[in-house]
Amino acid sequence: MSAEKEETVLCFFINGKKVTENHADPETMLLSFLREKLRLTGTKYGCGGGGCGACTVMVSRYQPSTKTITHFSANACLLPLCQLHGAAVTTVEGVGSTTTRIHPVQERIAKAHGSQCGFCTPGMVMSMYTLLRNRPQPTMEDITQALAGNLCRCTGYRPIVDGCRTFCQETNCCQTNGVGNCCLDEENNKEPKKEKSQLFDKNDFLPLDPTQEIIFPPELILMAETVRPQTLTFQGERMTWMCPVTLEELVRMKATNPKAPLVMGNTNIGPDIKFKGVLHPLIISPVRVKELFEVTHTPHGVWVGAGCSLSEVLCLLEKLVPQFPEWKTELFKALIHQLRNLGSQQIRNVASLGGNIVSAYPNSDLNPVLAAGNCKMSVISNAGTREVPLDQKFFVGFGKTVLNPEEIVVSVFIPFSREGEFVRALRQAPRKESCFATVTTGMRVFFSSRSRVVQEVSIYYGGMGPTTVSATKTCAALITRPWDEETLSRAYDVLLEELTLPPSAPGGKVEFRRSLTLSFLFKFNLEVLQKLREMNVITDELSEKNHIQPLPREIQHSLQEFQHVSKDQSTQDPVGRPIMHRSAISHATGEAMYCDDIPQMDRELFLVLVTSSQAHAKIVSLDVSEALQLPGVVDVITAEDIPGKKVRTMTGYPEELLAATEVSCIGQMLCAVVANTRAQAKRGASAVKISYKKLPDPIFTVEEAIEKSSFFEPRRIIEKGNVTEAFKSVDQVYEGEIRLGGQEHFYMETQSMLVVPVGEEKEFNVYVSTQAPSFVQDAVAETLNIASNRVTCHVKRIGGGFGGKVTKTAILTSITAVAAWKTSRPVRCVLERGDDMLISGGRHPVLGKYKVGFMNDGRILAADLQYYANAGNAEDESVLIAEKIVLHMDNAYNIPNLRGQAAACRTNLPSNTAFRGFGVPQSLFVVENMINDVALVLGCPSHQIREINMYRGPSVTHYNFKFSPENLQRCWEECKLKSDYSARCKAVDQFNQQNRWKKRGMSMIPIKYGIAFSEGFLNQAAALVHVYKDGSVLVTHGGIEMGQGIHTKMQQVASRELNVPTSKIYISETSTNTVPNTCPSAASFGTDANGAAVKNACEILYQRLEPIRQKNPKGSWEQWVKAAFFAKISLSATGFYRGPDLYMDWDKMEGQPYAYFTYGVCCSEVELDCLTGDNRTVRTDIVMDIGRSVNPCVDIGQIEGSFMQGLGLYTLEELKFSPSGLLYTRGPSQYKTPAICDVPLQFNVYLLPDTDNPNAIYSSKGIGEPVLFLGSSVFFAIKDAVAAARSDSGLMGPFPLHSPATPERASLACASPFTQKVPVSNPGSFTPWALNI
Repeated sequence: MSAEKEETVLCFFINGKKVTENHADPETMLLSFLREKLRLTGTKYGCGGGGCGACTVMVSRYQPSTKTITHFSANACLLPLCQLHGAAVTTVEGVGSTTTRIHPVQERIAKAHGSQCGFCTPGMVMSMYTLLRNRPQPTMEDITQALAGNLCRCTGYRPIVDGCRTFCQETNCCQTNGVGNCCLDEENNKEPKKEKSQLFDKNDFLPLDPTQEIIFPPELILMAETVRPQTLTFQGERMTWMCPVTLEELVRMKATNPKAPLVMGNTNIGPDIKFKGVLHPLIISPVRVKELFEVTHTPHGVWVGAGCSLSEVLCLLEKLVPQFPEWKTELFKALIHQLRNLGSQQIRNVASLGGNIVSAYPNSDLNPVLAAGNCKMSVISNAGTREVPLDQKFFVGFGKTVLNPEEIVVSVFIPFSREGEFVRALRQAPRKESCFATVTTGMRVFFSSRSRVVQEVSIYYGGMGPTTVSATKTCAALITRPWDEETLSRAYDVLLEELTLPPSAPGGKVEFRRSLTLSFLFKFNLEVLQKLREMNVITDELSEKNHIQPLPREIQHSLQEFQHVSKDQSTQDPVGRPIMHRSAISHATGEAMYCDDIPQMDRELFLVLVTSSQAHAKIVSLDVSEALQLPGVVDVITAEDIPGKKVRTMTGYPEELLAATEVSCIGQMLCAVVANTRAQAKRGASAVKISYKKLPDPIFTVEEAIEKSSFFEPRRIIEKGNVTEAFKSVDQVYEGEIRLGGQEHFYMETQSMLVVPVGEEKEFNVYVSTQAPSFVQDAVAETLNIASNRVTCHVKRIGGGFGGKVTKTAILTSITAVAAWKTSRPVRCVLERGDDMLISGGRHPVLGKYKVGFMNDGRILAADLQYYANAGNAEDESVLIAEKIVLHMDNAYNIPNLRGQAAACRTNLPSNTAFRGFGVPQSLFVVENMINDVALVLGCPSHQIREINMYRGPSVTHYNFKFSPENLQRCWEECKLKSDYSARCKAVDQFNQQNRWKKRGMSMIPIKYGIAFSEGFLNQAAALVHVYKDGSVLVTHGGIEMGQGIHTKMQQVASRELNVPTSKIYISETSTNTVPNTCPSAASFGTDANGAAVKNACEILYQRLEPIRQKNPKGSWEQWVKAAFFAKISLSATGFYRGPDLYMDWDKMEGQPYAYFTYGVCCSEVELDCLTGDNRTVRTDIVMDIGRSVNPCVDIGQIEGSFMQGLGLYTLEELKFSPSGLLYTRGPSQYKTPAICDVPLQFNVYLLPDTDNPNAIYSSKGIGEPVLFLGSSVFFAIKDAVAAARSDSGLMGPFPLHSPATPERASLACASPFTQKVPVSNPGSFTPWALNI
């Protein structure tokens, strides 16, 4: 083995340039190599686990056997550097740049407005670019598959899809886009042409020319063809990586090192190393052993090499299916079905078939199908070769198989099916794509010739225990019997008894998982009956035929309607026009700089936090001695090191920066390790030893907090009218409650900061991803006990914020600043996704209780609402959120007697914080559910109850604020019209009558949202505008660019006021040394405030130039500016905006807390699979009154993105905590945000025309937050569909459905015969896997 130990020089290419590494470390992933070593920062860190797509790159390899080049997308965060020998990698920088040329993919995503914060855009570009390298004319299905593994938190995906759609062949004719009338018919149409709303013109795009792409390096082809393959060995500090060439050598290596894992795609071992701290001294990578990639065809089936990637297996099976009779490929088609939904394209491109099987995940997608299909595998070891059947004996425990440690899977046999044999695969997952399954199944049945008698049957499930399980007894109940209702009915009972789960089973969802086993068997039954009928074996009519059809998935053409600017408006004036985000091209090329893209400073250190593992305990000791002895560790920062204030206080309750004596939640920060590198700091943090003494009775739920009166004071209450008296005079009274779960911000860029000591007079430069630079500046100054003028905060842009980058960011930056102060060195802190989710908190979960009094005609005369928000362990902004909850509880309804109270509950969970909507999505959700319940009690459509109770004419809110709801009414009527509401309601009813197991539901929801800060002092802004001698303009203002396009809008404002083109105006960054005392970019008030300040500054400058213009009226801007300089006229001006003096008097329960209201109405229709809870949003129509839009494409982007975030909140995103208070859901593999598969298939947005708003700049309105609540229209549409399903079971009236309406909740609420069979465990009789927060 001595020759093997000689270290290999790693050789590969990046963007056409050769890269050689003499000492490649097996622990180095491509992502960190690109970002830290090569400074290619376009590839982003989003999650580190292959779950978000932000780090997507293209890998190309030459195949000497076929003399072809393959291109595939992959996640750089999981791609070991050592795996890339002989490969060519293309990153977003290699695709195109502003200094060379931009690629059509980059251009189209940018110009179609598919970029907001821009952090996910390079990954989107790379996924699409790779697809086009393989298929220059893709289908829409290809595009949605390629982008399925790329998450975006800003855009709502529609503009990304629209930009990519322009590459499809079928976009050549508008009919294929679902527009209706073809452009070819236009000549026959004599009607006057109406100006069409268009956010972009595809005729402006560069054509795609595949011949212009970067070529595969000839040197690598030569290397592959001529150099004799040799074993590769890479030796790192703690790990060795060996890459054998022959099967014999591989067998030898594995025999000598049976514990060494085999790594092909690193999608299993990689996350274990990264997230669980597993260390393997040796890794064997058999990617060059050709026997593992061979495909052998036999008369009975096909042997597929175990090293083949899942994408290759999928491609192979798709090619084989059309070559054989339909009956012969039943198993192939079932596997294709599973492979298309297994992971993302990036994961499937690298994960291997053999690796997927032997990792033996309990909820595996493939193993139940392979086992049911009688597949087998060929394995080899020193002892020889043997064939191992994939059956129930193969899976022996969690992640364990019957294989011996030294055995290697060489290939997998997938047999042909026989005539009369049917195979089906089914899966249910929290999200439709790129998501681990909850339950999967593979089912196979073989019938005697031309009969319905079962000769063989095989049923396997995943997700029903620690291993893939066989339903042996159920199969025995089916065999030799006719496939009919009686046999199946007995089989359901046997199955229910055979596959049980303890009520506290890992993963939870016990009742749902058990019901899915029955539902899947029933679905299989429907498919088999359909097949038997097609073969004329049976002649019975199938009433459930329609159910066999899957949910719709075709993305339709969508409409975006906005008002065009007046024909009189100057062509140079950009206000009101759909102008591309000013940084969109930089986002798409990867040139846009974010905090962690700043190059490493000299002597820079990296900081990693140590957090509490206990929810409620005294700190007995904190031992850092072992950490300090580790290589690279420089220091450990504790509370004792803080020279100034050790706490931050919002409105009375102090929050410690670092806990000193006691912890009150898991994830509370205790100390911080600073080291020379990120990896060394992580190891140092793991070495810190903390001992605790547990304190009794931690509080986790709001019920526990209520019982123990654990609240952050004050609690808020507002009452209008006399609620108690009103309840006596109504026809009916109903009481109900509803829960709304929390939500993780999941901004794509995690919390990031870099603190640099200037080196003199205690001055610090702080580069930070925050929405509130002045807040951070104050926090750092107070923590270090220095004046604020010594701290300058710089923010270029942030990769999403949504309210989560204010309070916690200030604390994190303060800790980082202490480290920089103590070490006198620059210190960087970038949280890993799991730590970010653990530490930073999210949206407040809320329990809402209500008592409502109403008349039989639907008029609501009295309502009493109680809101309990789970605030977590620190106050943060929770009391302010409670205030906003009660201020919005009327929503769009004039309820004459209304009382509401809100309490922020103090618990031992991580502190929750501001999140887009700031309590309004929780407040209105409870109100709308109450309205829904009134409709269910009265048995009438919910939209009627909404209409009857809606504000009309001059109105007054419950806190005595006068307003006009005219535009609310207009939005409602317009939405009914645009969505064709009444006709579609009838169509939904008809659909529901024809389908037993699929239902459709519709819902129309209004919103009235108060804009601005109710704390009046926050409604101010300043700006600084410089005009330089060459006529160029530099604008600085207090707003933060976080994807909402504020810099673009400020550029438009300056352009109009100075009467110069936007190309002359530049915005570099937001910094506290140019504009001091800024207010947070929040409350949908950024454009209103900063726009007015920029306008003011520009007006001052324009006025100063008036004498110059009068002297030379025909002169150019440049001439005027130069003349002004020589005339000693100041070309710099500060603008200021003093916003409205808003207030709320809580004693009198009245005030004017908002400047104005933004109105909107949304109608959504869903299709629901009642058996699994899966659903599709078929269509969404949103009508918004946003006054006169400053930039329609930016505002429509905000509307769509906000809606999708709301759809996530109400139907998808679930935070799960263990019974001890530990957050389980700490990354995209456990926490599911909406992906492309969740976008409404038709997504129409209409901006209400002919409106204005005298209270904001250019008559516009704030739009960042209001639409999020309209995502609840999907929740209530699901609830409508569930109600239709329940009525088929004879269940009428109100029913509980808590938010989010996940497939689990929706399916159980449908109360199908199968869910009703499952016994329910009594709460309190067991410890649940997860808390009900």
